[in-house]
Amino acid sequence: HVAYQANNIFTIEFKPISKEELEETKKAKFGYTGERLSLNFQDIPVRAVLQLIADFTSLNVVVSDSVDGNLTLRLKNVPWDQALDIILKSKGLSKRESGNVLLVAPSEEIAAQEKIDLEARQSITELAPIRTAFFTINFAKVTELVALFTGGDSANVNAESDSGSISTGILSPRGSAIVDERTNTLIVKDTDEVISEIRRILKKLDVPIRQVMISSRIVIATDQFTRELGSRFGVTKASTNSDGFGATSGTFAATDTIAASGLDNLANTGVATPFSVPTGASAVDRLNVNLATSGAAAGSLAFAVLTGSTLIDLEISALQAENEGEVISSPRVVTADRHEAHIEQGVEIPYLSASSSGATQVEFKKAVLSIEVTPQITPDDRVIMDLAVNNDTVGDIFSGIPSIDTREVSTQVLVNNGDTVVLGGIYEQVTRDEVDKVPFLGDIPLIGYFFRHTLESDERRELLIFVTPKILKDSLSL
Repeated sequence: HVAYQANNIFTIEFKPISKEELEETKKAKFGYTGERLSLNFQDIPVRAVLQLIADFTSLNVVVSDSVDGNLTLRLKNVPWDQALDIILKSKGLSKRESGNVLLVAPSEEIAAQEKIDLEARQSITELAPIRTAFFTINFAKVTELVALFTGGDSANVNAESDSGSISTGILSPRGSAIVDERTNTLIVKDTDEVISEIRRILKKLDVPIRQVMISSRIVIATDQFTRELGSRFGVTKASTNSDGFGATSGTFAATDTIAASGLDNLANTGVATPFSVPTGASAVDRLNVNLATSGAAAGSLAFAVLTGSTLIDLEISALQAENEGEVISSPRVVTADRHEAHIEQGVEIPYLSASSSGATQVEFKKAVLSIEVTPQITPDDRVIMDLAVNNDTVGDIFSGIPSIDTREVSTQVLVNNGDTVVLGGIYEQVTRDEVDKVPFLGDIPLIGYFFRHTLESDERRELLIFVTPKILKDSLSL
């Protein structure tokens, strides 16, 4: 059957099975495929039953002299090979096939004969001449392959020179393998049989590893909206009387400027007036309320009123900003099948660290966007990818040492060759509502806006990663 889903409809399609396919399925499950026969005997010699089966199947049957005894059986319409197995098991017998010749003997006798044959082969191997063969490894590392033949760890190769000697595993007790890392050559000293087996294995294993090109597209999308409303307000007053003069303003710096000018005038002319008030860059000193918008490009309305000895300053400012951004990078990397590929971009943050002796040194912390991909090519030319994505940013600073805010996504996906998988989920939204105001005055309806600063912001940030694996053909070169 075939099952698939399209939108909200799940479909299952069934295909009828033919009689031939049904018979093949039954045979595969049953295990016996011989032509069927029927046997019904009372106290018949075992050798006679074996002769009947040999005549029925046209097999050449050799029966050991130690096979004897009688049996009673009634088998109806069963495969001949099943009937033979039942007869052999009931009498403690076993069979060995060699071409179209079938040997039947007691199980103990066959086991003893096979043991003798094995010992004879081992004796021949122990007496076989030793010769040396050189195998140049083309695509693999010789230190990795040698472990297959020695049954040990390739790390045991002598590191004092470019070669080492080991002996175990596929090698015979008299054999040894020498690794020459400089030329990536395996030197084997063993019998012809072992050398032939090693040559056969190397032919299967020393082949080019298929490669996968991992193309990634990293998109960082941002959407920011900010709205601000602020005001600046100040009252400055300076007056004289018979006892002297007085000044009122937004800050001590402003009153100090006014008082200084009055004192200078008294010393020079005997009259405190005219007073000097802060202007230009120092005009902010006159403000009682300084809650302007933070943006330099804000719209504003300002006016100043001077009545007698009183100066009133008022400014209302407003700012609305909308920002949309998209940062795109497209790194690519080629890696071998089942080997990890690593893509990383970002910064390393320096900081000072102190040791127990009091000495300081510069160390670094990474704040990077990194992708780790391990591809695995399936037999049908699809790609299984183990993916790990880290998006690290700089966090708060503690005692001069930066912290790292970490976001991580790990997954495993199966993708067709050349298809693209999209990784999302790293989505952030920050909403802020801030109000700065003068106590009591900022709460007065309408008038309170002159003593208040408001900020509304909505920031969205999303990280999207597109990963496309492409299996490279052997003839493709980059």
